[in-house]
Amino acid sequence: MAGKLYLCATPIGNLDDMTFRVLETLKSVDLIAAEDTRNSIKLLNHFDIHTEMTSYHEYNKYDKAQYLIGKMQEGTNVALITDAGTPAISDPGEVLVAECHKAGITVTSLPGPAACITALTLSGLSTRRFCFEGFLPSQDDKKARKRILEDLKDESRTIIVYEAPHHLRAALDDLYESLGDRRISICRELTKKFEDVNPTTIERAISFYKDNEPRGEYVLVIEGKSLEEQDEEKRKSWQDMSVEDHMKFYEDQGIPRKEAMKMVAADRGVGKREIYKELLGE
Repeated sequence: MAGKLYLCATPIGNLDDMTFRVLETLKSVDLIAAEDTRNSIKLLNHFDIHTEMTSYHEYNKYDKAQYLIGKMQEGTNVALITDAGTPAISDPGEVLVAECHKAGITVTSLPGPAACITALTLSGLSTRRFCFEGFLPSQDDKKARKRILEDLKDESRTIIVYEAPHHLRAALDDLYESLGDRRISICRELTKKFEDVNPTTIERAISFYKDNEPRGEYVLVIEGKSLEEQDEEKRKSWQDMSVEDHMKFYEDQGIPRKEAMKMVAADRGVGKREIYKELLGE
């Protein structure tokens, strides 16, 4: 009988956030795959866990995934842990999960701490709709970084981004250049004694970190572009086109003139009668 893969969320700072279910699982499985065994041994020692451990990280994630799958096919139960938080979130664990599904290995997730959700709930920004971007592409990959930032420009959902301290200033500069000044909550040391949540704006954050050295791992929660702002930008984009050309745009698609007139009026934020008068030259 094949073994299972258990995704075990571990504390992002406060060790008291470890769940009983995760503790029991880490003690009962045959093998623990850890992102950094040197870091994870401290966690296991703290909770008196003596299960065998092996490394699974960014640089061996493909080859090691096949090794672990082989072990599970032989009946070994494997727990996957990351340095902090939930495995497979901005983490090489996503590769192992995908490969397990391909191999028909059962995967189960034991819920627990996740920095992105913790920061979102603390941010004071809208939590109804949000997107998780993880880490921005490296500054060395300018093309990919620019494309992602361009995609985020019109994002109406609250945006969550992870950032390392030595890249924070550059990230804030790039976010300001692409998104303009937005509300942002800068979260660090989450769940720890000196937890810090700073609701501010991107512009003020840039000014603050000119004089203050970034320290710790950061989660940036950024306000999305409002739907009203998006609608206003669309209306402005149509203003560069004459009403006649605007009508032609829709009529060339086979839309009847009367219906096209309604659509043009809606695009430009005016009444249909105003469009009618414009077309008559009044």
